[in-house]
Amino acid sequence: MAVPNVSEGRDAATVQAISRALAADGHVRLLDVHRDGDHHRSVYTLAGPPGALSGALLAGAAEAIARIDVVSDSHAPTPRGEHPHVGALDVAPVVYLDESSRGAACAEALVVADRIGHELSVPVFLYGELADIDRRPAGTRAQLRSGGIARLAQRIAAGELRPDFGPPRPHPTAGATLVAARAPLVAFNLKLAPPATVADARRIAALIREGGSEGLPGVRAIGVRLGGEVAQVSMNVERPCETPLALVVERVRAHAPVAGGELVGLAPRCAFAGFPDDVPLPGFDPATRLIEQVLDLDSRDGPIAG
Repeated sequence: MAVPNVSEGRDAATVQAISRALAADGHVRLLDVHRDGDHHRSVYTLAGPPGALSGALLAGAAEAIARIDVVSDSHAPTPRGEHPHVGALDVAPVVYLDESSRGAACAEALVVADRIGHELSVPVFLYGELADIDRRPAGTRAQLRSGGIARLAQRIAAGELRPDFGPPRPHPTAGATLVAARAPLVAFNLKLAPPATVADARRIAALIREGGSEGLPGVRAIGVRLGGEVAQVSMNVERPCETPLALVVERVRAHAPVAGGELVGLAPRCAFAGFPDDVPLPGFDPATRLIEQVLDLDSRDGPIAG
C-alpha cells in the first residue's frame, strides 16, 4: 500500500487529475480519496504489487507538481490551509502490513524517493525508520516541516539539512517531498462541540500527544480551526493497536465535549476496538474503510502490523 498526501484540497479538478494519474497503471487500485478544504489537503490510498506502486506514485507526483504551487502560497499573508506541509506532494509513505513485507516496502520507498528526486527534480527527505539519524537527527515529519517551506529552504542553504535524493534546493513551485516506509497509522480527527474553542483544541492536543503530560503512545496531535470557527483536534495515531481510537476519544472528552469523529483514509480493525457508539463517524463503512476488509486479509496468517 501507499498513502500519498498532496497539498490541495479545494480544487476538485486537480484532485481528480491526480487520482487518474495514480490509477493509470492497471496493476494499482485507488482504494480511497479523502479531500479536505480546511486542511487544504487530499489523502490517497493505493494498493498494488511491488514495482507497480513506485510507478504510480511517480505519475501522481508529476501531476501534483504540474498543478500545485506551494512555494508562492508560502509567501501569502495567510496560511495555505491548516495542515503543516513542505511540498505539493507533501508525503509519500509506502505502507507494509506485516513484518514479512517490511523489506519490500523499504525498497519500494527508496525507489520512489530516488525517482522523484532525479526524474522530477524535487528534493526528497527520508523520515521515520528510513532516516539516517546519525547524519540528520531531525528525522520526523514534524521536524522537517517545522517553519514550513521557507524555513526548510533556509536550512538547506545553510547546510543544516541535505536532501537524501534530488537537488540541494526546493523545487521552485513544488517545494520538497517526504518519503518513508511504515506500518499502518490512523489519521483521525475529533471535532469539538461548542463552546470549545481553537485554543481549547490546541491545549488538548498538547496534553494528549506523545510527550505531553497526558501523552498517549504514538499520538501526534495539533489543534486546528475549521470553517465557521469550529475547533478540531487533528491526529495521527501511529500505533493504533496499542492506542485504539476509543482511548483517544476518552482522553479528549475529559477536557471538552466531542461533536463527532472523522477517519482519513483506511485503518486496521484493531483501531476501532471498543469505539463508543455515541460518537458519529460520517462516511465510515467497515467494508470500505477497514484495511482487512478492503484487501480481504481476514484469511491471512498473523495479525496486521499496527
